[in-house]
Amino acid sequence: MKEVPNSLRRWFVVHFAVDMLVGIPLLLFPEFIMPLLGWKTIDPISSRVVGAALLGIGIESYLGRNASSDVFHAMLNLKVIWSSSAIFGIGLGIWKGGSQSGWLFLRIFVIFWCIWIYYWAQFRKVKTSDQV
Repeated sequence: MKEVPNSLRRWFVVHFAVDMLVGIPLLLFPEFIMPLLGWKTIDPISSRVVGAALLGIGIESYLGRNASSDVFHAMLNLKVIWSSSAIFGIGLGIWKGGSQSGWLFLRIFVIFWCIWIYYWAQFRKVKTSDQV
């Protein structure tokens, strides 16, 4: 994919906004936020690490929104790996009796995973056709 679609650039900005909306409270106030979401046991270090990961990925999404297709391809790899791992982890947590709000986070990650997979496949298709 030589040109990065404007729609993908916009999705990177949306992803930044969602990551900031969730990541900042998790980083700064997990003991307050997590009980509101139904978590009974709160590990403030784990919650803050998740918040930091969301901030890192989200901020890079915003900073890289005008980058080249090579940068977008690398970021899509990261986003597919991160969302796939998160879906597995959240699903396992729900199965093991985690908070019901886990379903909300699972839905959000699945939506973003579908978006990232779509664009990732577009990059792969172009890369494969370039090699032929």
